[in-house]
Amino acid sequence: MSGSADSADSIRSTEAVSVPAQALAPVVPAAGGAVGDDPLDRAVWRLRSRGCWDDAAALLEPHSVHHAPSALRRAALLVERCMFTATGWATAEDALRTAEALAHSDDERGGAACERGHLAYAATVLGVRDRADEARSALGRAAALLAPAASGRPLLDFRRGLMAEHVADSPDSARAAYRRAHAGATAQGDVLLLSFTWRHLAGLALRDGELTEARHGFAESLRIREELGFLVGTAPALAALADAAPDTDAPRLRAEAARLFRLMGGVPTWLADHLSTPRPAT
Repeated sequence: MSGSADSADSIRSTEAVSVPAQALAPVVPAAGGAVGDDPLDRAVWRLRSRGCWDDAAALLEPHSVHHAPSALRRAALLVERCMFTATGWATAEDALRTAEALAHSDDERGGAACERGHLAYAATVLGVRDRADEARSALGRAAALLAPAASGRPLLDFRRGLMAEHVADSPDSARAAYRRAHAGATAQGDVLLLSFTWRHLAGLALRDGELTEARHGFAESLRIREELGFLVGTAPALAALADAAPDTDAPRLRAEAARLFRLMGGVPTWLADHLSTPRPAT
């Protein structure tokens, strides 16, 4: 996927990195689960949901020069692009430095720290460079800045869960963090974040052999993404559900995931190996 509007138009008309699919989970703050009435919000969501991060970020660029929330939102989009494509690191770093420079309140500084931690996490799990210490430090700084009831707290809890599961290999700590994130996302009505918490809690359930729980969580994640029209995240949700589905359903789910993956131009890149790996026995 080129990240341009041309790619989105092709969807309307019609370097894979080996990493566990559950390790990747981008969520952009301020996008939430619902698109509001603001035309800019709708346009950004429409482009982002189709993997056109550069175009979505370009819409925010005029506002991000002096407006801290817009700068943070733009940086988060470009961090998400790194997670899905394993490219664009320098651009994301530049945008993040701008957001950090404009941040004045604890919420703004905490949000920027959360994004820096997630960028460092992405570089680590994608094998670009080991930045695990930077990720821990940044997420810890975010935790100190964001109040327990802050709007960015559920996202921070979720990302700390990712670190616990995929960097520290501590599934119990990850589960607790995911559950806090799930409760916070529910309270705040952040439906898109719920699609990620459902999916990652299901992944831990599958790891423990709890197939019924895993299937339910993966199915909820897929349902939410389909209802929101989060096309770029639908193939991973289908592939995850296929891993826990009965043998009668798994091939169909994997075939649909592969079809969407090709439609999106091979994005997310890390899904390629997952789709080509034989499904584990269940």
